[in-house]
Amino acid sequence: MIRSFFGITQHPFAVDAITLLPFQQEIHDILGVHAQQGGLCLIMGEPGTGKTVIKDALRQQADKRTVIAGVDRTLHTYGNTLKILCQTFNIEYNGDSFNCERRLIAEAFELNRQGKMVMTIIDDAHLLDFASLRRLRLLFDSFPKNHNLILIGQVELLSTLCLKVNADIKSRVTYSVITPRLNPDDMQAFIFAQLDRVGLGHNTFTADALALIVRSADGYLRKARNCCLATMLEAVRQSQKSIDLTVVNRVLLQPHWRVQNDLQAAVL
Repeated sequence: MIRSFFGITQHPFAVDAITLLPFQQEIHDILGVHAQQGGLCLIMGEPGTGKTVIKDALRQQADKRTVIAGVDRTLHTYGNTLKILCQTFNIEYNGDSFNCERRLIAEAFELNRQGKMVMTIIDDAHLLDFASLRRLRLLFDSFPKNHNLILIGQVELLSTLCLKVNADIKSRVTYSVITPRLNPDDMQAFIFAQLDRVGLGHNTFTADALALIVRSADGYLRKARNCCLATMLEAVRQSQKSIDLTVVNRVLLQPHWRVQNDLQAAVL
């Protein structure tokens, strides 16, 4: 609907096509370096600050020397997590955890002999049962040293790791970072970059409308993306190719935006 109305060929603000911002590119590059030497890396941040963008970029931009294994369903038991890893490495899972671990280790060494690095990404790691994480850590300790285990989650992950009982895992962390909220200038640059990607002019949003979107997003990439898409859909509904304050305000009247704005106003 948006593509046909605005005369473009790509989806605007598509999650799998968002260009990395400078700080995200730096994190992306550092993770690659740690994969060469062996690492346990933590990518943490509030929901909507761009962690998923980094994860998707690792998967999409991986070269032929890098194998990406992803575990996105972190509420599974250890056995089911092993099953997911076996599927990633094209290994048949027969329900025997010991044999599965043995075959995963053998596959990791085979990839090492081929000159390849392995990155295992566990998303929403703050939800992962730490007994399962400890067993995974022991498994990956048997992998060759060109393997990087990347835990992506909310900041509470670090608080859990700081507990004395988890000191054995925390002591192995080689890199950690907290993804920040964007300042208004960077948020505006992000929106303009997405418009450039699909071939829309910067005047698609009027100056006042853009300022209101940036302010309402409050530094969160996901909120900015959702607000921009919602205003574009509203513009299509009103057959209006220039998105002005009226269009943005109609979107911001939706309950989830109003509650958010009311809470922010109460804090201020």
